[in-house]
Amino acid sequence: MSSTYDQLVTILTERFEVSQDEITPDTTFEDLEMDSLFMVELLLVVQNEMGVKIGEDAATTGDTVARAAELIDAATAAASSS
Repeated sequence: MSSTYDQLVTILTERFEVSQDEITPDTTFEDLEMDSLFMVELLLVVQNEMGVKIGEDAATTGDTVARAAELIDAATAAASSS
């Protein structure tokens, strides 16, 4: 997986106390019993720690962890090109 995926897993385990054993690229945030409020908190942490802003509507609880990492990579690339 990408370094972004690894960073996201680190955030989930260290900041949100999710067991690393529960996280795979295909794990959804619903699988982790995370709700929409969690997604807002996660996106704020991503913004602060990774320096990239993701719109609140861009990621949902039905997204996988790998999909969230892809969104972060896309937002990073967009910010770099502007």
